[in-house]
This record gives sequence, C-alpha cells and structure tokens, in this order.
Amino acid sequence: MIVIINPNSTVSMTDAMVETALRTMPDANVVGWTSTKGPPAIQGEQDGKAAIPSLLDLVKEADEAEARAIIIGCFDDTGLHAAREMASCPVIGIGQAAYHLASLFGQRFSVVTTLDVSVPVLTANISSYGLEKNLGRVRASGVPVLALENDRENATRRVKEEIRTALREDNIDSVVLGCAGMVHIVKDGDDVPVKIIDGVHAAVKFAAMF
Repeated sequence: MIVIINPNSTVSMTDAMVETALRTMPDANVVGWTSTKGPPAIQGEQDGKAAIPSLLDLVKEADEAEARAIIIGCFDDTGLHAAREMASCPVIGIGQAAYHLASLFGQRFSVVTTLDVSVPVLTANISSYGLEKNLGRVRASGVPVLALENDRENATRRVKEEIRTALREDNIDSVVLGCAGMVHIVKDGDDVPVKIIDGVHAAVKFAAMF
C-alpha cells in the first residue's frame, strides 16, 4: 500500500492526487489521507509549521498500517525529514521527487509555484537537495492554492502564462509544477511547448521503485 498524505485539510486536493497516482500506476494500491486538522492550504513557512503535528500523526498511523511507502502530498515537502525519522518505510516528498526527475530530463529546470511566500521555502529545499546548479528560477504565478480548486480556469491560465515566460527567459529544459493543486495541468498542458513535471507523478514512480 502506498499512502499519500495531504498535510492540508482540502479533501478535493487529496482526491486529485490519488487520481493522478492511479493514472500513473493503475495496478498500484494507493490510498489518500487528508490531515483534517491542517490548514486549508499551505502557503509559506508559517502554514507548513502549523501542518506538521497532525501530518506526523498520520505518518505514524500509516507506518503502523504497514505502508510500503508514504508520499507527503505538499510541494513544500512539509515535515519530510521528521517523517522519515519516524517511519520504517520510504517517505517521499513530491517536491524532492519532481526536482530529481527534472534533473534527469536536462541540465536546467524552473519551478512555477503559487504565491511569492512559497518561493523562499522551495528555493531552500532545492539547495538542500544539492540541485541548485540545475535551477533556473522559482517563479510565483500569483495564484493562491485554493484558486486552483475554486477558480480553476483562470488559475490554470495564469500558471500557463508563467510557464511560457519561464521558457522564454530561463534557458531551461523543463518546468516543475510547484503545487500539488496543479496536478491537472499535466494532462491539460498540450498547449505549453515544454516538458512539464508534476511531483505526484514523480513521487508515485519513485514509490513503485522502492
């Protein structure tokens, strides 16, 4: 069993991640758990810290249920290191998985995320993973996380505009979608002329390997 844990309390995001996981690995046993005590969205360091206690409770529960792998379904990789310390199975962050997959597609990638407040968190994570040399830029699209659920058409248009800007300006080979709520853009991204990498897809692939 692969358990995807969503550290925020928005169930529709959990469902979208599970749908993506099953589309990626149709034969996998994937379940999605939502942290009902977490914030509705994780936007920046403060939200991330608030989400960690209830996230770790679910990590412990998944480990006791003998999960074969746990995926942290937040692009900030919220609580990832603490989760790895307490779990006996592999714990994969969708951010880290996406960055490593992007580094296999070419020399450089950029990240398109939601708001400016997320940029320092993602930049620091990429540096801690040793991939700063591969990074073009972490770009904020100006789209709040929940707008990806509540105003999908406009939010998607703005994210795609930022992807096209990254392609023009950053000298990159791929673009990483910097939010779990952007999973739908991969299958709706035929009009974007660059390789798009989604963290949920990447994390499920790595989980299957483990």
